[in-house]
Amino acid sequence: MTSYTLYGAEVSYFTGKARAYLDWRGADYIEKPATQAVYRDVIMPNVGWPVIPVATMPDGTVIQDTADIMQAVEARENAHPPAWPASPLQRFVSELLQLYGDEWLMLPAMHYRWNYNEDWAYGEFGALSAPDLTPEEQHEIGRKNGARFKGALPILGISADTVPGIEKSYEAFLSEFSAHLDQHTYILGTRPSLADFAFYGPLYAHLYRDPASGEIMRRLAPKVADWVERMKAGGERGSGELLGDDAVPETLEPILRRQMREQLPAIKATSALFSGWAANAASGDRVPRALGDIDIEIEGFRGPAKARSFPLWRLQAALDVYDAMRPEDRARADKLLARIGGEDLKTFRLPARLKRENCQVVLA
Repeated sequence: MTSYTLYGAEVSYFTGKARAYLDWRGADYIEKPATQAVYRDVIMPNVGWPVIPVATMPDGTVIQDTADIMQAVEARENAHPPAWPASPLQRFVSELLQLYGDEWLMLPAMHYRWNYNEDWAYGEFGALSAPDLTPEEQHEIGRKNGARFKGALPILGISADTVPGIEKSYEAFLSEFSAHLDQHTYILGTRPSLADFAFYGPLYAHLYRDPASGEIMRRLAPKVADWVERMKAGGERGSGELLGDDAVPETLEPILRRQMREQLPAIKATSALFSGWAANAASGDRVPRALGDIDIEIEGFRGPAKARSFPLWRLQAALDVYDAMRPEDRARADKLLARIGGEDLKTFRLPARLKRENCQVVLA
């Protein structure tokens, strides 16, 4: 085996992120659909739980999680330019926006899929699992396979209490991202980087590709739809640059303010629950995927959600970049944090460090 293999699906949020990166990187890879046989023969034996995407490296190593896949390919290819910005403030902002794209845009992505596109999604899931069956048979299989994804809505905090806020916030985000794209081809310049790949996952696989939400995006934010198409085409591979002098566009600040206002309180509440769990855990213990119950608030609408632990891992990566900054770079980061309402991140740290081990987040 001389190439990478990506096991995933066109309908999958995180497969979209990994695929966009691999296409932009120009990696030699093939994509195989995550059929029932793939789950049985590849994913479950190597990962231990049903999840996509999963990638196989040329030496046969199996890797799960988009950031891990991307980092492994970056290390093997050693190609220029890197997906992660080299300069400290751009890298910090990229990690923050990866946290937002991976873990908070999930709310509108899942809401619109399962509350606007449910029957269509069942057909997609069924066609993936059983491509040789009739559409009617595929729909029935898709309904069974999709049940656990639809069942995640209350875990994420998507309910009658929060849906009005989720829709208002998403439409405002589309406006904010459109205003940014008026001035910049991608998030940090004229080529994609980490944050673009993270945004592409939800914005393509759910919010553009699904028919009802796709119509909303094309109607309200045609510039975002155009960005999706550019990313789908490989992000103008081999051309473009990030902004010089480690600059972060002011046009990103409304999105970052939204993140600090909506996502950060949920993460801080989750961290408090994590502190209680970690006090009685040992190094190497697997962190529960949910640590208890919290409330989330979006555009004035409040409702219950589960305290999902994975966002803590994504935030730790951003804070590690901040902590490694030289004083002059940290001063610039502090000014940005003050402008976006993120000053708490100057001192907020997780109560215990995390690490990835055997495709799981565990206590370091």
